[in-house]
Amino acid sequence: MRSANPTSTARWWRTLRLLPVAALAWIVAGVITVIPEAAQVTALCGWIAAFAILGALVLRTRSRDGTRGDGAMRALVVAIVSVAAGAAVASHVALAQPDRDAALARGLGGGRAIAVHARVVGKVENRAGELAFDAVAFQIDAGSTSHPLDVPVAIRVAPALVDRPDALDVGSAVTARGTAWATRPGQREVLGVSAGRGVEVDEPPDGVLAAASDLRRGLLSAVRGLPEPGAGLVPGLAVGDTSAVDPALDAEMKASSLSHLTAVSGANCAIVVGLAFAAAALAGLRRSLRVVAGLTALTGFVVLVTPEPSVVRAAAMAAIAMLSVQLGRPAAGMSILTLAVTVLLVGDPWLAGSLGFALSTAATASLLLFARPLAVGLSRHLPRGLALALSVPLAAQLACGPLLVLITPTVPLYGVVANLLAAPAAPVATIVGLAACLTVGVPLLQSGLAAIAWLPASWIAATASTTTALPGGQVPWLEGWAGVAVLATVGIAIGVIVIGRGALRSRARPLHAISIALLSAVIGVTAGTAALTSVAGRWTLPQDWSILACDVGQGDAVLIRSGTSYALIDTGPAPEPLARCLSRLGIGHLDLLVLTHYDKDHAGGVAAVRGMVGAVIYGPPASQANQAVVDGLRAGGAETTAGALGMHGTLGAAEWRVLWPRPPALSRAFPAGNDACVVLEVRGSGMPTAIFLGDMSESSQAALAASGVLLPAYDVVKVAHHGSADQDPRLYAAIHAAVAVISVGAGNDYGHPRSVTLAFLQELGCVIARTDQSGIVAVSRTDAGVGVWRERAPPPVGTAQ
Repeated sequence: MRSANPTSTARWWRTLRLLPVAALAWIVAGVITVIPEAAQVTALCGWIAAFAILGALVLRTRSRDGTRGDGAMRALVVAIVSVAAGAAVASHVALAQPDRDAALARGLGGGRAIAVHARVVGKVENRAGELAFDAVAFQIDAGSTSHPLDVPVAIRVAPALVDRPDALDVGSAVTARGTAWATRPGQREVLGVSAGRGVEVDEPPDGVLAAASDLRRGLLSAVRGLPEPGAGLVPGLAVGDTSAVDPALDAEMKASSLSHLTAVSGANCAIVVGLAFAAAALAGLRRSLRVVAGLTALTGFVVLVTPEPSVVRAAAMAAIAMLSVQLGRPAAGMSILTLAVTVLLVGDPWLAGSLGFALSTAATASLLLFARPLAVGLSRHLPRGLALALSVPLAAQLACGPLLVLITPTVPLYGVVANLLAAPAAPVATIVGLAACLTVGVPLLQSGLAAIAWLPASWIAATASTTTALPGGQVPWLEGWAGVAVLATVGIAIGVIVIGRGALRSRARPLHAISIALLSAVIGVTAGTAALTSVAGRWTLPQDWSILACDVGQGDAVLIRSGTSYALIDTGPAPEPLARCLSRLGIGHLDLLVLTHYDKDHAGGVAAVRGMVGAVIYGPPASQANQAVVDGLRAGGAETTAGALGMHGTLGAAEWRVLWPRPPALSRAFPAGNDACVVLEVRGSGMPTAIFLGDMSESSQAALAASGVLLPAYDVVKVAHHGSADQDPRLYAAIHAAVAVISVGAGNDYGHPRSVTLAFLQELGCVIARTDQSGIVAVSRTDAGVGVWRERAPPPVGTAQ
């Protein structure tokens, strides 16, 4: 019988000696950023406690005639560092809070019209049809008063409202004009700014930031024209630019646990550091110079992919893992990791509330601590090479899975397999794609390298699509922290089973049997629940519904039924929630899919219906990636038609009309996107008369109201853009609907639905039904008019019913 080596066990525990330091820093940061008024007192008490413990340590040292190194003294040292780290975190928040309080005390976040002068510090990304980026505001103008400040803000703006889109990048100085609102406690950004009056780029990036921007744009140009969906992945794999990834592929990457490949992650940074180490070794440089070469390459890579906080975190974690391996002491990486986490939290306490930071930390720790034991356990049953290959994604999946439940309450069963299949292709696409990015001055070479990088990128895209399409790929899970706790327990059980009974100490061996029993119980309960849900799920829904808004989070997916015919308007942000909704309703075929436009929150779930759609009406594509979504539906057997004013048809016995967009020759004022989305009207066959407004803005709503195509009054209106403030109340007054359905995600970052929108809908006498409060919302015709069914009751106080 084997027994654990006491020396190795003691060494393993020593690598965790700084864990209390990082844990206390994280806890203090998480609490103090949410309750900043306690920062000063916490900092003062923390520093007093740290010096008190230091005094106790000094006295103990003197009383032992200078003897050091016993367990009690080591505990005192760890306690000093832990308390000091917590005090430092609280001190940072206390020092930063005056400017943050000033921005709110002056009423700048109360919806006033303001102008924000800021410097862009985060990547400019397309989110739900808007450009979104983080910035640091150095002045805010409200009326005739200017407020010099230094606060982080999050800015969102419609692409058409940016005066110089090509100059908007990290390092740009901008003026954003619009309204602002206070963010939730615990967020780094003090204000969220909706730049409804546009963003002016006052100064483009300069120096190295300008050069990096040119390199990224050059890579985007190089992949343009290559077949989708692989082409859009190349910039994401190489330099973290996901602007060319179509929404359907993005959703498939997330569903298959490959989303870490669509943007810069620790793996990308590790590849760069590893290449630098290898080059330095070939040049005969000694170890210290190899480290310098690796860090230099990593710094350049961070600048290239934009030095936003998430990239800096990934770079730090990748550097830690790579350096510990290169130094031949992988276990020592935990000491470096916990120290790095502490330093990052002291420098930016708001990281404590970042799920990305938690995932980075969990993934790195799992690789350092558990990949090797899992590989040893797997090698008892599998070839050694396969065991090693499986251990890395398995360790990451077990560590990150519980946290990912907070985003989507599902468990991807094929995530480990997908990562195993994609693993050989990812580094090739990253390295060759990065080389293509750096050869921007040699067009022929750049095009050739981009084409080579397209091959592994296409393999990754195919892997995501294939694994997502497999039956049972997504297992529904408990939501919230209960789901986190249960999945973490299951992960521990899987780890114990894989490592094997023989590798455990004799006193711990009962854990092996307990783990097998626990895992068997979870599998049985999950399978039974899935079977019961598939049979009984539809019984809990009203049988006479005509319009049903699926609860897909921050997005739209609205079903229309006439007899045995079904239509779907948009697909939501991801395939899984839409697939669950359709399965619960027992819908396996859609006669009509209306794809109003291509923002992720409307087209991200296309993969869930590909191959089950008869006809598609789609909004005007604005890019090759948009067209690829339509082409994919056509390849799945659907007949596709561009939507335009005047189109009409039938769904069962009901009739539908397209009211918007205008034909291209008449719609120059409304380019492809939110303002050119398809607006559908449905009526007849005893169903409620309804109009679905997509993501129209105030200007396009005003044009629709003045167009003369409306036939009010309507029974139901699907409120535009998830209830944002960008509405024209006159259109809703003309529609004169009895019921207003708002498809919106709970706790979304946009502040949807906005109070001003809810207020005018209430004034118009609408019954408001929101998916964030009520889950699935169904509307049907009743003897008394129109009936609204809600999956769960909305909050009774302060909320429109």
